[in-house]
Amino acid sequence: MKRLIYILSAIILSAGCNVLDFDESSSQYSREDMYTTYSNIQRMLTNIYGYMPNKDIADVSSALRSCGSDDAEYADPDASVQRFTNGNWTPLQTVDDKWSLYYGIRSANEFLESIQTVDLSMYQYDTKYQRWLEHLAYYPYQARVLRAYFFFELARRYGDIAMPLKMLTAEEANAIEKTPFDDVIEFIVNECDECARNLPSTYVGMLDNEIGRVTNGFALAVKTKALLYAASPLHNPSGDREKWLKAARAAKEIIDLNQYSLDTADKANNYLSPEVIMAICRSESQSFEKTNFPVRFTEGQRTSMAGTFPSQSLVDAFQTKGGYDVTLGANGWESDDPEFDASAPYKGRDPRFARAILANGMVFKGSAIETFVGGRDYSATRTEMGTATGYYLRRYIQESTSFTPENTVTNKHQWIVYRYAEALLTFAEAANEGLGSPTDASLGLSAMDAVNQVRANAGMPAVTAASQNDFREVVRREWRVEFAFEDHRFWDIRRWKIAGSVMGQVDGVEIVRNGNSFTYRRKTVKSRTWSDKMYLYPIPQAETFNNPNLTQNNGWNVTTE
Repeated sequence: MKRLIYILSAIILSAGCNVLDFDESSSQYSREDMYTTYSNIQRMLTNIYGYMPNKDIADVSSALRSCGSDDAEYADPDASVQRFTNGNWTPLQTVDDKWSLYYGIRSANEFLESIQTVDLSMYQYDTKYQRWLEHLAYYPYQARVLRAYFFFELARRYGDIAMPLKMLTAEEANAIEKTPFDDVIEFIVNECDECARNLPSTYVGMLDNEIGRVTNGFALAVKTKALLYAASPLHNPSGDREKWLKAARAAKEIIDLNQYSLDTADKANNYLSPEVIMAICRSESQSFEKTNFPVRFTEGQRTSMAGTFPSQSLVDAFQTKGGYDVTLGANGWESDDPEFDASAPYKGRDPRFARAILANGMVFKGSAIETFVGGRDYSATRTEMGTATGYYLRRYIQESTSFTPENTVTNKHQWIVYRYAEALLTFAEAANEGLGSPTDASLGLSAMDAVNQVRANAGMPAVTAASQNDFREVVRREWRVEFAFEDHRFWDIRRWKIAGSVMGQVDGVEIVRNGNSFTYRRKTVKSRTWSDKMYLYPIPQAETFNNPNLTQNNGWNVTTE
């Protein structure tokens, strides 16, 4: 907020998108110049998209944010993502603070002010003029939804936040006060409601066939996500059922659009899936695979500790295909499924398992993964650059990526921001909490039916639950396995306020080969530190120095640590 730069850089929405090379400080173009042609106005809007979080799949010091949850451990013990779990997180040692979103908010405010006076009438005889006007009519609504999304991303990190709705002078920026969390959510809801009514369902078939722009579906998705967080225990300690019902009704709006459908295919790196409501596209790269491939497949390209390694507790969350629980306990693998084979524990599991995790014996790039002691993908120490937990990441990995000299292959990646299954699980969770029953269909659908749609799409049997409490655990498991490594678990254990009970340590598996068989032992990979102040982020100390009205979140004052 304290900087007065209008445009920082150009951001690519999808491969082949024009790059905006404009910096007001260069004096090459004035602000007014940038609003005199349709193409420049389009670039100014595209710049706002560039501030969306997760524009890089590896978002926190090259690690997935899941490494700050009970789902995974990161290879490098000194990486900044470890501050989430080792007690070294402070207002002076921040991580993932996303304060740069205020630049995006300022860009949105500048755009919304400037576009009000746009006049392209000099081009009225151009054959594209009328279509330009049609598109320009959508632009303010896109900018408003993006601004609302930025506010949400800040609010879920910090709770109460500063919420500028106009461009600020330096003095105003350094004096603005916080807006209470519930008021931020109310603003987001109202903005998204109005914008959804004025946005199209798709831009395909329009002037530039743009993919990745804000649609009516994404506007409703931002609203739904905001209401879900507002209803959750972190921000709704009294358990106000009306808050839950608002979230359920918002999710039902997305369902009732009939614009999206569940997709049996993998949605990762597939922004054209009918299930994807918003995805961020990246250009071709090998960086994600270089970080997360089992090291032998990087052909010597990875030379330092890196990699997101799934935890044993996440593995235990995946049931068998028959819908039975599986746990690696003190006596080895345990399951009531009569079809479960403890000698081949990763076979016959929920099909979503193989899309998220690479485990011992699974085939990757034509070769069996070997994470048993002494295997080609085993590591006795982190410095050997193998897995610390006995598992490797599969989600978002492009298997065809190759580091073979003279035959390298790079791939594009698409990070999913919101997909239709999230609307169904939001409805399921919120309806169960708001109505007090998983089978109550008074909202036009029952929570149970919504969950079972997601499970059926994954090839899993339907679940039943005898009570609201039982179903709460069912739907929380579904969130975990359906969205493994899609940036949900980190936030879910916070909004549910269960981090204190799940973040004490991260476990893995030790596998020993005995001839043609294996024995499996659960092992502690690392003990972790948790404090309830971590449910919200600390405001960076520099920001509280610049603006004393940005009071620090509880427990984070440097003088009391």
